[in-house]
Amino acid sequence: MFKFLLSTLIFLSVSIVFAQDNFEKSLDSVQTLDDVTIFFEKNKKAKGKVIVFNKVKHHTRMAEAIFGMRVGAKKSFSDAPQKTYYKVIEKYKIPYYKVSVVFLDGNKKSIDEINAIRKKVMAKYREGYMFTDLASQYSMDETAKRGGDMGWFKEGDLHPEFEKPIVNGNYVADDIFTIDIPEIKAYYVVVMTQEQQLIDEVKVLKVTEPRK
Repeated sequence: MFKFLLSTLIFLSVSIVFAQDNFEKSLDSVQTLDDVTIFFEKNKKAKGKVIVFNKVKHHTRMAEAIFGMRVGAKKSFSDAPQKTYYKVIEKYKIPYYKVSVVFLDGNKKSIDEINAIRKKVMAKYREGYMFTDLASQYSMDETAKRGGDMGWFKEGDLHPEFEKPIVNGNYVADDIFTIDIPEIKAYYVVVMTQEQQLIDEVKVLKVTEPRK
């Protein structure tokens, strides 16, 4: 009886190690985003997704460790009772933009009222008023609470008609200008708070090893 139990235990241990080896080999084969799809088709019990780490937005120890890894490298974290792997799929730099705005709602004000407010905001800014104060006073959406700050964004994150003049306008920090999006009745005064920056990003496959 003891020999049978011992044999069974050894068999189970070997099976688990073999399964772990197969899982890691399958994970090692992942080199591209297309490979990620194939990986999950072969490992249906595995739970995971591709996530993006941004050098400006993410400052955790884990993010620092991942930015230090080469493409194709993987790192495991022991999240009991299951192990979680992070594998670097892509590393690249991408242009990001940072602006602050005064948003004016065309559903609530006429175009004449909007233009009068924008003229006043731009004049006060050029006189030396802080744009954060002007946004807090005049902006008509939640950005007013942040002094107009839109945060860092990349092309494709926001409405294309909002992004277009920012991406293509060759503006420098502290430049002030207007943007109109009549089809959604959105009107803006915009200040470039920082010039375009190329920011490091990493695409990582985060996957938890399936339970045995």
